[in-house]
Amino acid sequence: MEYKKKKFHVENISTEKLAKKFDTPLYCYSFLKLKKNITNFKNYFKKINPLVCFSLKSNSNVKLLKEIKNLNCGADVVSKGEMMRAIKAGINNKKIVFSGTGKTFSELQYAINKNILLINVETKSELLIIEKIAKQKKKKVDIGIRLNPNIDAKTLKQISTGKEGDKFGLTEKEFIKITKYAQISKFLSLKCISVHIGSQILSHKPYEKMLKTIDHLIKKTNHKFDFIDLGGGMGIDYEKNNKMLNYKIYSSLITKFLKKRKSKIILEPGRAIIGNAGILISKILYIKKNKNKNFVILDAAMNDLMRPALYGTKHQIIPSVKNNKITNKIFEFVGPICESTDKFLTTKKYQNLKEGDFIIICDVGAYGMSLSSNYNVRPNPAEILIKNSKIQIIKKRQKLNDIN
Repeated sequence: MEYKKKKFHVENISTEKLAKKFDTPLYCYSFLKLKKNITNFKNYFKKINPLVCFSLKSNSNVKLLKEIKNLNCGADVVSKGEMMRAIKAGINNKKIVFSGTGKTFSELQYAINKNILLINVETKSELLIIEKIAKQKKKKVDIGIRLNPNIDAKTLKQISTGKEGDKFGLTEKEFIKITKYAQISKFLSLKCISVHIGSQILSHKPYEKMLKTIDHLIKKTNHKFDFIDLGGGMGIDYEKNNKMLNYKIYSSLITKFLKKRKSKIILEPGRAIIGNAGILISKILYIKKNKNKNFVILDAAMNDLMRPALYGTKHQIIPSVKNNKITNKIFEFVGPICESTDKFLTTKKYQNLKEGDFIIICDVGAYGMSLSSNYNVRPNPAEILIKNSKIQIIKKRQKLNDIN
């Protein structure tokens, strides 16, 4: 993804051309960027050789999942629907890990029927349901137990998952109690200790604390875990300030941790793989001026990209075509939805814009379409994938008749 002769291109195809051909708002993904991200991620952890399970909650488009599967990744799922998508995409059942705090009876039954790699348990009650289903089927089910390590990942409070006040995982005391129960059960096989401390993490230090906590707990339980699921949460550089997670340090920390044991590591990246492989192309409908700023009203809205409204996060917005006419006016990029939170970015310096221009919201591959909705009865955008300079429609634009 780069500018060529002042026009922004995705794999040699200009976004201006894409916008005119497929209309806007339009999600667009680069296969080359996706492939590069997965290759780089695996190279960082080459010595460890982890099972990489892509986190479907970040993006569950089946066509993209097929590409991810072809690049030898498994899946981390948190619902029956996500599990069905992963299987539909051809991901090996023995590379699927089922996490989540509120798994229903039917979801657990489905997972057990599909013989997936692991179900990561979050409560004693859930454990008993799994045991009941396993007993009925006269089989032993492989499970993991999720620990809440009480670690502050220094991320947004809305996406923190590893602190004591968060709803996820079990305390050390509860973990040990459930471990003892699982060890003597005829229908449960305790294979994994699981942990996930949050999302958009840019420092290795929370992971270092997490590994120390896991090490301490394994010694206490004296149980040999075949797998250690370290979750995901690796962040990306949304604000383009070169603040990134040091994968080299994180990898060395895991390598050091593994010297004491022979467990297989599971990593569950989502954003780190797909985040910067996607953009959202939008058209400027109107520019409304007031005393203090110019509102740039886009045809994309918070129902198409929820992250800024939901978390107060910023995505870089760039012009589809550069004109080098920089102005010091304040521009606020907003959507057409009847909510004041329907805004994407405020900037004090930008190029001169006019109605009808196209702009690009960057780094929307993760939690873009997966968080989208039909709020204000607005149809979902189309999704396209550029692969080897060829365009694939991977999801058609939703029609109003489909939602009315």
